[in-house]
Amino acid sequence: MPSYRGAAAKLLESAGADVGDRVRVELKKGVFEGLLMPRPELADDKHLVLKLPNGYNIGIHVKSVRSVQVLEKGRPPEISPPSPPPTSPSLPKVAILGTGGTIASRVDYRTGAVYPAFTAGELYSIVPELAGIANIEVAEVCRVFSEHMTPELWVKTGKEVARAVNRGARGVVVAHGTDTMAYTAAALSFMLKGLFRPVALVGSQRSSDRPSSDAALNLISAVTFAARSDVAEVVVVMHGSMSDDVCLVHRGTKVRKCHTSRRDAFESVNRSPLAVIKDGEVELLERNYRRAGEKGRVRVDGKFEPRVILIKATPGCSSDILEAAVDLGYRGIVIEGTGLGHAPETMFAGIRRAIERGVPVVMTSQCIWGRVNMRVYSTGRDLLSMGVIPGEDMLPETALVKLMYVLGHTRKMEKVRELMLKNMAGEISERSLPSDLIRGHPS
Repeated sequence: MPSYRGAAAKLLESAGADVGDRVRVELKKGVFEGLLMPRPELADDKHLVLKLPNGYNIGIHVKSVRSVQVLEKGRPPEISPPSPPPTSPSLPKVAILGTGGTIASRVDYRTGAVYPAFTAGELYSIVPELAGIANIEVAEVCRVFSEHMTPELWVKTGKEVARAVNRGARGVVVAHGTDTMAYTAAALSFMLKGLFRPVALVGSQRSSDRPSSDAALNLISAVTFAARSDVAEVVVVMHGSMSDDVCLVHRGTKVRKCHTSRRDAFESVNRSPLAVIKDGEVELLERNYRRAGEKGRVRVDGKFEPRVILIKATPGCSSDILEAAVDLGYRGIVIEGTGLGHAPETMFAGIRRAIERGVPVVMTSQCIWGRVNMRVYSTGRDLLSMGVIPGEDMLPETALVKLMYVLGHTRKMEKVRELMLKNMAGEISERSLPSDLIRGHPS
């Protein structure tokens, strides 16, 4: 019996009952009637699940069951999304590209886990509000959780974005899992050259089949930004509060997921949010941004060197890990240092060896907010004298993606240093802002 096993499966098989049938279950202390629901295969084999006429599901332990009677044969429950709503030819065209992740997920009854199952087309059909914002075109780039994204998939996504814009899309929305959304946003920011339309990455912290899902508001807000804003940059659009009232727009190289499960998990770091979206209106919070244009052509510069590693500096951290990375053929190292950009003396030998072998080492800070300043203390000055490249106020993950991009174009150490210190896509701020302007969400 699909989705049931062991004792539960034997009980149902003896009664000739299948998932989707309406059954009568007689217990030692009562009787229940309802639809036999799927049971996660990896859950225990001692329970049946019934959907009662009032809509609630109950679990019944097989040891309490006296008999099971099939009242009416049925079919296993299926998810049948409604047909896409009609659109207006007067509205702008927005492309939605699906990559998977929680915004495009549902419960998998085999495991009980969330599974990337909705296509981008299904997203459009289950959020009919999109029809009043834009004419939607959908395409599926891949179907993976974001922890399985790779540099190759970054480039594939970038090519689909460029294709959509060059074919006339007013903007592009990329549905993406939240775990590594910031990495993909940074990669697109570096690789999309000549971008003249908005590109918004969007996801959800809770799957789209859950009552508490943030998927609908996030997707509606992302499409609104793509259709109505004059920003020609890569951004991330996600909840700005725990309520369903506002979404924030974060620059693709200045954003981090700062909470494992909250709906407002994403924050702009070392930069204020670019915009806020509320009640269908886009309110820009900054004036310094690249303006969208009516004409242009986007090209994809997708040369990334994947053999770059991010290492966190910890007390007593050994040089062994750096030396192993060099011996394994890694071409670049980003260190998530302490404070202003420091690493313990126990890492010095490995750092020297890496640089001597032509492997650039970039220093960022694990403090999240603030800027690396390696000239304040002797440790930082020692690291600079070895040839370590200061990462300014770049997030460690942004620095990792940037070093991959830079090494995809040059291996010359001086050129790598020059490019890592150059602001290429808004990843480096000219100056650090007071913390009260860059932390927390606007009300």
